[in-house]
Amino acid sequence: MQARHYPSTVYLSAPEMIRLVRRKGLSDCIAGVAHRIECEFLRWNEFDKSARLASHSDVGVIELMPIADAELFAFKYVNGHPSNHRYGLPTVMAFGVLADVRTGAPRFLSELTLTTAIRTAAMSAVAARKLARPGSRSMALIGNGAQGEFQALAFRDLVGIRELRLFDTDPAASAKLAANLDGLGFQIRMCGSTAEAVRGADIVTTATADKTNATILTPEMIEPGMHINAVGGDCPGKTELHRGVLERASVFVEFEPQSRIEGEIQQMPSDFAVTEFWQVLAGHRPGRVDAAEVTVFDSVGFALEDFAALAFMRETAEALGLGEILDLMPETADPKNLFGVLRVRSGSEDTREVTMAALHSVPM
Repeated sequence: MQARHYPSTVYLSAPEMIRLVRRKGLSDCIAGVAHRIECEFLRWNEFDKSARLASHSDVGVIELMPIADAELFAFKYVNGHPSNHRYGLPTVMAFGVLADVRTGAPRFLSELTLTTAIRTAAMSAVAARKLARPGSRSMALIGNGAQGEFQALAFRDLVGIRELRLFDTDPAASAKLAANLDGLGFQIRMCGSTAEAVRGADIVTTATADKTNATILTPEMIEPGMHINAVGGDCPGKTELHRGVLERASVFVEFEPQSRIEGEIQQMPSDFAVTEFWQVLAGHRPGRVDAAEVTVFDSVGFALEDFAALAFMRETAEALGLGEILDLMPETADPKNLFGVLRVRSGSEDTREVTMAALHSVPM
């Protein structure tokens, strides 16, 4: 029987992803992922969806996020460990796969740590374009860690934000963010508290890492017309908004069954009304209805966004000639004879080693 040609897997490593973003341009990557997210959300009912599978510990969480349509299956492996800076590691690390539904063969394996930052910012901006007041120009960024720069650039390019008010309990994080954004078209103001940062802001983005039921925003901080982009509350027991903020707002989520478990709305009763954001994009439900309305995007991160990001990065890598070929599956002339891949041409030393090992494993 002739050897079959097995489908290869394209692997995009972290260094290759950095090359991709540098060559394509970060702004173009954010815009491209945002466009792909909108396209995939408009195909909402074509996807087999589920809440992510999470394994929690005292120090963090490790999650698998699967989703599929009729052609492609995707998953992301991702963690969330707020104390990782002590070990020189990011709070969030991730990788993902696109596989062929017809055969199950993995076709694309990619880093997703950098890509997750891009897709989270892109999703935030996609939501804000529908939910924030038209003409919004100022944004408070509460929590100035790894996500801050990506959020700022996404809102600059896709929403029109020009003024940033920064606050973090770690002043060094705010200084880092301000330095990285210097010369990129922002008017930046360093603030001494959350209340100072949000006062008069059109949009408030919360992206804190502490895994507690925190109340970063309280009702007295909220002003008519604000849009709140709540990014940091993304697992059971972790919130950023006082429930009173939710009670006075129109709340939008990604995938409601998942958000009920780990979003800001985990603290609300099961009949608390929310709108899945895809319905706004599809025109089935309204987004913002008037200038005084307070809107909340309760963002926890959903697998469909990763599906969109993986698809965009795969196409971009192919166009730029990036990535390497991996043989993740053993190739054999007979798929039913997996043992055969361990055997080589007769008389070779490797064959003798395999044969002798097999003999020694047989009881005498």
